[in-house]
Amino acid sequence: MKRIRLNGILLASLIVMFTVTAAARSKKDDVNEIGDRDVSRRSIISQEKEIALGRQYATEFERTAKIVKDPVIAEYVNRVAQNLARNSDLKIPLTVKVIDSPELNAFALPGGFLYINTGLIQAAEGEDQLAGVMAHEIAHVAARHWASQMTKATLLQYATIPLIFIPMTYPVYMGVSTAMNFGIPLAFLKFSRGAEAEADYLGLQYMYRSGYDPNAYVTFFGKIMEEERRHPGSAPKIFMDHPPTQDRILKSEQTIKEILPQREQYLVTTSEFEEIKDRLRVVVAKAKKQDKSAPTLRKREPSETASPQAGDDGRSDQDDRPVLRRRN
Repeated sequence: MKRIRLNGILLASLIVMFTVTAAARSKKDDVNEIGDRDVSRRSIISQEKEIALGRQYATEFERTAKIVKDPVIAEYVNRVAQNLARNSDLKIPLTVKVIDSPELNAFALPGGFLYINTGLIQAAEGEDQLAGVMAHEIAHVAARHWASQMTKATLLQYATIPLIFIPMTYPVYMGVSTAMNFGIPLAFLKFSRGAEAEADYLGLQYMYRSGYDPNAYVTFFGKIMEEERRHPGSAPKIFMDHPPTQDRILKSEQTIKEILPQREQYLVTTSEFEEIKDRLRVVVAKAKKQDKSAPTLRKREPSETASPQAGDDGRSDQDDRPVLRRRN
């Protein structure tokens, strides 16, 4: 019984680590404190370990991903992302790469490895919309949502340990353990609704601090919702688990109104952004053409099996070779 109490106290103490103090909350609301505040959630996973794991995931992912190696496109996207990173709470280096994929998607691996799909760049109507999605992903890394999520999953597993000291049959114990772990996300990119809301909240601040109009992020959400309304099931995978619901849009609008001071001018887009989109179309089209022209294995049809040494009657020399016959 004492061991059960000790485990309960330990669990309670660890959960307290995730409680956000009033002072920290106040700084989190102040856009002028960006860069001088700590918005990362508590975790038992060190930052160094998170970076190492992220690098490992990135290596595995890039073995099959089609990385856009065009230096002009890569440099532009990286420059936009690094500008957002400098105006964020990110404490680690950010590595950015463009993936040749038509899906409207972007994601960040643990440790600051950010990937942007060509489909997202093409769908954005301006640089500010592209920056909005990137800021959201950078916020996930700055808040260390992955490490926090893995820590909570680990704590829930530890929470089942005291059950072995309570008299119950093994099937009952397994049933309770499964119930306590039910709902824990298995993929590290599927964050909780709370984490998504926080990434929205911080991402809007990073956009504002970088000079972009945060309303562009809301506009992009509205664009996705309208497309889904007209063509059900068309929502990109990035929004499948946590769709841009009306409630999420309203919260973003409230954040902009309450904590972000009005500015006379915002960076909406640039001529360079349009040039990059045009260049991207050419690069993607060229890649598709090369894929189609690549040699492939084809099954030979029966009519094609004639040997180059075949005679006039279409029979090959091999047809005249001796065969064994059974003697009667």
